[in-house]
Amino acid sequence: MPPTVVITETLDRACADWLGTQHEVVWCGHDDPGFTEQLARADALVVRTYTRVDDALLSAAPKLRVVGRAGVGLDNFDLEACRRRGVRVVYTPDANTQAVVEYVFGLMLDHVRPRPRHGEPDALAAGSTADRFHTLRKTQVGRQLSDLTLGIVGMGRIGTRMAALAHGLGMNTVGCDVRPEPAVREALPTVPFVFTDHADLYARSDIVTLHADGRPTNRHLIDAEALSQFRSGALLINAARGMLVDHDALAGWLRDHPEAHAILDVHDPEPPAPDAPLYALPNAWLLPHLASRTDTALRNMSGVVRDVAAVLAGKEPEYPAV
Repeated sequence: MPPTVVITETLDRACADWLGTQHEVVWCGHDDPGFTEQLARADALVVRTYTRVDDALLSAAPKLRVVGRAGVGLDNFDLEACRRRGVRVVYTPDANTQAVVEYVFGLMLDHVRPRPRHGEPDALAAGSTADRFHTLRKTQVGRQLSDLTLGIVGMGRIGTRMAALAHGLGMNTVGCDVRPEPAVREALPTVPFVFTDHADLYARSDIVTLHADGRPTNRHLIDAEALSQFRSGALLINAARGMLVDHDALAGWLRDHPEAHAILDVHDPEPPAPDAPLYALPNAWLLPHLASRTDTALRNMSGVVRDVAAVLAGKEPEYPAV
């Protein structure tokens, strides 16, 4: 019998079909009533963001040999539990870097450059008079990114590419990372930036964008104390992990600083509760986890099936996490 691969979340159909030419593929959501039954026969899993791979799941999957994470972060994995049980973990570490970088810069431009879409109150429409045209042209005045300082919290794959693009646009760039400065500079040999600590980064930056990982010590990295060090009119962007931000503290800071803004693409919990306090604030913009949602990035992430197949064939994967 061919090995059985259970896919628990969305995956590019072409990648799934390719996997199905060699293995038995079963689609079963992690919250499906029959999930435990499918785990019992699974040789491999392909998961994304919302399937928690921990001791409880592994105990229900005695045949499991490999789990493929169609994505970058491994926050939903207990990697030590996988090691103890001899279960390989593979992922796609650079699959969505470009998608996220483009998205975050798009959010920055949305913030600093007014350009109302068709149908919005400040947009031109049929019947607009010459006076309205010239009034909008005079009042819809923004700022240039080249006049601003960008603070990047986390200088990994995404953070370093953010710095490179920011430099290309003429922005001043400040960064911090858990790695030592020489290691970060080695990844950006021709890009000037200031490497500093968190407090100094917050104090210097007009825009702070988060690209830190999901290690437990990063939970609520942006809390009331951190926010007290921000510039009063700063913009905070989080397209990394919802757990990085204390949302209650952020709501309080935004209420106290109406000139400040926050754009959150990720949340904790996800989705946020319907009565989450940030929804009521005009200077908070909540988005439904869209940063990696491009055709190319989704195909790249689904390409984890190649490493899943490699492990099932007894070969070494290209991108192992365990």
